[in-house]
Amino acid sequence: MTADSTPTSANLAVLALGSNLGDRASTLASALRGVGQLHGTRVLRVSPWYETDPVGGPAGQPAFLNGAALVETSLSPDGLLKALLAIEQAHGRVRTAQDGPRTLDLDLLFFNDQVSNSSDLTLPHPRMHDRRFVLGPLAQIVPGWRHPVLGETVSRLLAKLDGIAPFGAGPSRELSGQTAVVLGASKGIGRAIAQELASAGARVVCHGRDATLLAETARLCRLWDVEATPLVADLLPEQAAKALVDQAEALAGPIQIWVQNAGTDILTGPGPGWSFEEKLARLWAVDARGTLLACRAMAERMRARGCGSIITMGWDQAETGMEGDSGKLFGLIKGGVMSLTKALARHYSPAVRVNCVAPGWVKTSWGEKAPDGWQRRAIAETPLGRWGTPEDIARAVRFLAGPRAEWITGQILRVNGGAVRG
Repeated sequence: MTADSTPTSANLAVLALGSNLGDRASTLASALRGVGQLHGTRVLRVSPWYETDPVGGPAGQPAFLNGAALVETSLSPDGLLKALLAIEQAHGRVRTAQDGPRTLDLDLLFFNDQVSNSSDLTLPHPRMHDRRFVLGPLAQIVPGWRHPVLGETVSRLLAKLDGIAPFGAGPSRELSGQTAVVLGASKGIGRAIAQELASAGARVVCHGRDATLLAETARLCRLWDVEATPLVADLLPEQAAKALVDQAEALAGPIQIWVQNAGTDILTGPGPGWSFEEKLARLWAVDARGTLLACRAMAERMRARGCGSIITMGWDQAETGMEGDSGKLFGLIKGGVMSLTKALARHYSPAVRVNCVAPGWVKTSWGEKAPDGWQRRAIAETPLGRWGTPEDIARAVRFLAGPRAEWITGQILRVNGGAVRG
């Protein structure tokens, strides 16, 4: 059972992390936990760790582990810097020789598009564009971040430093050259899907009803160095689904990937106050009728062009049932979506692949606030012992949309931590 969370408006900042004393990996992991615990701060992405030789400083010092992180924060640049220095100190950082060995080094590289030069903080970091041990990790998490002074993206700065640049699709950019539409992309699972497809190189159209939230989703997608376009539209009106397909292709051209994630939230916000009949009417209009009409219209266009992938959203308990009014409603609607997926796959094969992702207990805003009984139930029913995340669902969507799933259609992929519904 899922319900998407509404993110708060915040600043985006990029950090560099390094260590060459003690248990380097444990220190960096601990520092990241400390950053995530700062007031109003959330770690969004973390690069792999890279082992690098020291640059400058005393001779003979050990190799560094370096990495980078993208964070969302309500702190000011000075406030964030102060907090980072405190985390360094808590991990035994001692400043002696310049560029000397250190247990932990935390640098603030970017803060939104801010440019500043004070005695305490220079933004962006003045030497980052000359340092591969900084640009390499950055290119793994924000290749499209544009340096506000130099006017170049991180990926371009790295290519200029190396004298070599990737071209076309590769193992980590397998969707390059394709356009994906993600419905319900303003928050939660939809936002995670949009970013995951962007990280795979796809141009992304982000659909939803809230222009402000969609603009933020598009901004996060562009950090992967791809085009990302918001599309504001409501699926509730009867003719809205087909019109949305027309709007999307008028905006972005031929669509290769269509993710039907839009859904009515009856668990948070005003939803719990609606009557049973109103919940049913809204779920029917958006999740059932909207899915059928939009996917059918999109599949017709994809078949005419000879290729395409459509991914719908089901529910892992739809076929086995769950007690309560929400169980009745989601069972009816999502069970129908899952059956529809198989029908669409048969009808539009071989040109169009149609598959369904059926999430289990995913911690979005409802899960964050759910009573202890529901928290215990979710863990007890999940063999892997934790709630799912929007990113877990997004990675499954990326797989189904990509070339590694080219012989898969008409399938229900249950992403639920191993729960077996009997």
